[in-house]
Amino acid sequence: MKKLGFGTMRLPILGDDSKVDLERFQKMVDRFLEQGFTYFDTSYVYHGGMSECALKTALVDRYPRDRFTITTKLPIFMVKEQADVRRFFREQLDRLGTDYVDYYWLHAVNAATYETAKRVDAFGELRALKAEGLTRHIGLSFHDSADVLDRILTEHPEMEYVQLQLNYFDWDSKSVQARKCYEVCAKHGKQVVVMEPVKGGSLAKLPEELEQIYRREQPGLSTASWAVRFAASLENVLVVLSGMSNMEQVEDN
Repeated sequence: MKKLGFGTMRLPILGDDSKVDLERFQKMVDRFLEQGFTYFDTSYVYHGGMSECALKTALVDRYPRDRFTITTKLPIFMVKEQADVRRFFREQLDRLGTDYVDYYWLHAVNAATYETAKRVDAFGELRALKAEGLTRHIGLSFHDSADVLDRILTEHPEMEYVQLQLNYFDWDSKSVQARKCYEVCAKHGKQVVVMEPVKGGSLAKLPEELEQIYRREQPGLSTASWAVRFAASLENVLVVLSGMSNMEQVEDN
């Protein structure tokens, strides 16, 4: 699988964030697949809950199932009881128009939501979904300290992948702890899916004196591409997500 993943939390919109511009999105999907990329990342909450529906229209309804990879996430921060896990999952399959997903994650895990996940046995439910063939892989997206991540992976080695906020700006950040979290994943033998490689677009436009350094090194490369390439160059990285909003970003990536 090629390392670039299509993140669907910043899709082209028609005014309101919940109104995805499907015509433009379809063209972006077509171009992405045309170049041999397959990985699409969505969630229950992106675009006011409409990201999964948009992916059904632009991708699932238009291509054979073996042409693409879908990952979506359980909103563990919205779960109150164990039955909610299956309820959300069934709704997500309906939204996506598919009978299975390739990757299913616990979304935005931190110390607090980890306690929720344990209380409702979300880990057991994910293992069951995998055993039933409803998802092929299970994991979590993570927003907390390396120590918390180490504890989770120690207690739940069945988690196959971790999605981390990782970029060169946050690499040694004391709050994000990108490098330390990456090293915890390597220690546990888990591959990393990278989110926010361009830090929500912040690394696409830098102060002029910094951009000049990049231009002197490689005049033809965009500033954003350096951030994507940094993340993709790391040995333990499976996929680098980019939340693409227009065709220009697709082409650049």
